[in-house]
Amino acid sequence: MKPQSTETDWSTERYEPAHGETGGPPPRRQKTSKFLLYTIPALCLAIFAALAFWRVETRLHVRAALIPAATEANEVSVAVTHPQRTSASENLTLPGNVQAYVETPIYARTDGYLKRWYVDIGGRVKAGQLLATIETPEVDQQLRQAEAAQLQAQANLDLAKTTADRWQVLLKSDGVSQQEVDQNESAYKARQADLNAALANVERLKYMQSFQQVTAPFDGVITTRDVDIGALISNGNAKQLFRLAQIDTLRVYVNVPESYGNDIHLGMAADLHISQFPNRTFAGKVAHTSGAIDTVSRTLLVEVQVSNASGELLPGSYAEVEFHLKAGSPPLVIPSNTLIFRASGPQVAVVDDAGKARLKTVTIGRDLGTSLEIISGLQPADAVVVNPPDSIADGTPVVVQQQPSQPSPPMQQPPAAAGH
Repeated sequence: MKPQSTETDWSTERYEPAHGETGGPPPRRQKTSKFLLYTIPALCLAIFAALAFWRVETRLHVRAALIPAATEANEVSVAVTHPQRTSASENLTLPGNVQAYVETPIYARTDGYLKRWYVDIGGRVKAGQLLATIETPEVDQQLRQAEAAQLQAQANLDLAKTTADRWQVLLKSDGVSQQEVDQNESAYKARQADLNAALANVERLKYMQSFQQVTAPFDGVITTRDVDIGALISNGNAKQLFRLAQIDTLRVYVNVPESYGNDIHLGMAADLHISQFPNRTFAGKVAHTSGAIDTVSRTLLVEVQVSNASGELLPGSYAEVEFHLKAGSPPLVIPSNTLIFRASGPQVAVVDDAGKARLKTVTIGRDLGTSLEIISGLQPADAVVVNPPDSIADGTPVVVQQQPSQPSPPMQQPPAAAGH
């Protein structure tokens, strides 16, 4: 038999409520269970809320730090330039072809053989000067035959006239009929026609014989001699004998672009530059224009006349003709590397006040090589992006680079000499 413990053991003994008392744990244990029941979940919830708040706050700080970096990474760094206006007076330099004022080939007008020539290439001649002599044996023979035929026709005419006169006398005495008289009169008139035909043939052959002497039609210089002594000469343009050029005044033909067609007028001064004379300028003036634009080349043909009394300028030379134009509204000029080619046409990117790129469609005038004329679409104050990237679009954020001042684009360059 075990001894009974004198101390009360709350952990092992069951509480037996007295008669008339309700069941349940003692008050101390019930209070401890409630404390643990509410305190521990509240503590866990507080810790969870603190962790969630810390995580959200950390993400907000990270995002706040990344947004400027991301924005800066999306911005495109660009260089800009401003359109420049050309000067009010503009010099237009174009290639030209120098030609003689008059240049013509000289052909033979009779058949024969070249007997002798008197002027070689480079020789200066006067109008009517003898250039060559042609031997024409066939024409000479034909002329002698024609002259004999003329004498025969003259004899027939004399006989017919005598016969007609006699029959007129016999008619008065009724010795012949009127019919016979009329027949003799008609024969007389026929002989007159034969004589006229013979005379015309003689004159024709004499005229052909006169072409034995080849003479210069005007003052000038012999530029070509294509025959020599003994060469067979044929009437017509099968083979030229000489080529004669009048060079006291020269014609220079220039193809002016359509955009400048209305700026060229008769009497307008023009300067001629020849490579053989690098330090000299020859004065000329516009003498003629074609008055119409060539539909193939889209140019206006202009003739500039230049005095060449000294003869130092040679026909066939290449020249650069400089026109001094007065532009009413000078166009804007931008560098060629600012242009963007897309399906909507030529465009440029312009930086606005908000630091974003705006695409503008432009109308191009002349291509000056390293620069372009812009007829419409830009203003002088626009900041045009230089070398725009392919990815640039309307509204793209950009950062303008600070660049040292650059010289303005060239105002004028001579267009490249076309193959025409």
